[in-house]
Amino acid sequence: MSALCRESRVQEMECEEKASSRSDSGGSEGLDRLLPAVSTGVSPRKRTTSQCKSEPPLLRTSKRTIYTAGRPPWYNEHGTQSKEAFVIGLCGGSASGKTTVARKIIEALDVPWVVLLSMDSFYKVLTPEQQVRAASNDYNFDHPDAFDFTLLVNTLRKLKQGKSVKIPVYDFTTHGRQKEWKTVYGASVIIFEGIMSFADKELLKLLDMKLFVDTDSDIRLVRRLRRDITERGRDIDGVIKQYNKFVKPAFEQYIEPTMRLADIVVPRGGGNMVAIDLIVQHVHSQLEERELSVRAALASAHQAQPLPQTLSVLDSTPQVRGMHTIIRNKETSRDEFIFYSKRLMRLLIERALSFLPSQVHTVQTPQGEDYEGRTFHGKRITGVSILRAGETMEPALRAVCKDVRIGKILIQTNQDTGEPELHYLRLPKDISEDHVILMDCTVSTGAAAMMAVRVLLDHDVQEDKILLVSLLMAEMGVHSVAYAFPQVKIITTAVDKKVNDLFHIIPGIGNFGDRYFGTDAPPDWSDEEMDEPSY
Repeated sequence: MSALCRESRVQEMECEEKASSRSDSGGSEGLDRLLPAVSTGVSPRKRTTSQCKSEPPLLRTSKRTIYTAGRPPWYNEHGTQSKEAFVIGLCGGSASGKTTVARKIIEALDVPWVVLLSMDSFYKVLTPEQQVRAASNDYNFDHPDAFDFTLLVNTLRKLKQGKSVKIPVYDFTTHGRQKEWKTVYGASVIIFEGIMSFADKELLKLLDMKLFVDTDSDIRLVRRLRRDITERGRDIDGVIKQYNKFVKPAFEQYIEPTMRLADIVVPRGGGNMVAIDLIVQHVHSQLEERELSVRAALASAHQAQPLPQTLSVLDSTPQVRGMHTIIRNKETSRDEFIFYSKRLMRLLIERALSFLPSQVHTVQTPQGEDYEGRTFHGKRITGVSILRAGETMEPALRAVCKDVRIGKILIQTNQDTGEPELHYLRLPKDISEDHVILMDCTVSTGAAAMMAVRVLLDHDVQEDKILLVSLLMAEMGVHSVAYAFPQVKIITTAVDKKVNDLFHIIPGIGNFGDRYFGTDAPPDWSDEEMDEPSY
């Protein structure tokens, strides 16, 4: 699928999610990038808060649009993270051009899943007294004490470890944090920029590469005047007062001395393309060393072992066997395929619900008698579908779980590497507290299912609260998921023994998504990750 088609698909899903989220309790939070839009004209960059509103994962430059989705595996066949994100620290004086350098690096890297994290987001919450001083340009925002280093270090450490994090959104006009924080997830490369990027020992340990942007002080002053007057609504006298009283002394005392810690000093900022090219070459070499080949490892890992205890297969009753006979038959019409698939899905979801925790609950019947029954013992149930085929299971889940929340994950195979890639996700808020039913119609190698489980774990969902449900699985897929995540419950209607060289389940069911939606399968489709229409 081309980048343009992927962009279109993501935008379509965002529109669908906006409509569906109105009925989902708790709302949703998407995969929002921290990539700021690069200005293509001469008008100044407008920014009153430290982060922008929710945007598609795209980086727009004056020359092209880079699609930043397509995150390759960041874990091994055991499901554990085997590589951390590569963190670039960018330090320099105020208005030295750090953000411009960061954008130039991102554009030149041209790799998926790059996150730009600004130190501006981590200013401390001011007391009422400090608010008054800030309003009169009498508070020192250029001192190390102005930043919440504890929150910053913890956030950057989690992001480097591949976890989902929440970033405060700072408003420069009010000198305070906004109520809503921004969710960030999925970094292969993190570019962290700020005036005090090198000012904390624990922070320095997290930086794999340290850059210092060295810009003439007169240029920095002119840029700061333009920015603070144009973008932050301040008067020229206040800006100059603040610069002379706080900014200049802080640079000389706290920032300039840290230049010696830098691996590379970048004179002239974003205009120094020689330095930026050298940086990009180094980052590319580091990323190549960290590349993983998960799918190949799955073919040999644990495959000789017996099927795990965490697997539950529907009893092969005449009814279940009969429905499989119909949907596996290549001559079955699309209408019949859909009808009997839905019947199986309903049975599958009902079976999955039986594994949720319950507790004794006594009610009184209309006859005035007590009845000792059971109720769900948990906070919420959330369904997460692996797009596109997993969406077909959502109606069955909604039919038996009133007001269930729904999330979506889009995973596809990279045709060059053969590895699964994460392209999009939208998960309900506070999903870490929920029992999650993860839905995918077919699982062959288990590569997509493993990636989806890893995403849930990165969002702090407990492993023993995840139930993977699938109409049909191959033994390879069962082993891959079960031995990587031994606490995940696996529920399916049937398990086939083989996967061929093209990763098709044998005897299998065909490409479920294409048969269900009436689209044509590409010639090299796989039962799970290539379950998207051919554009």
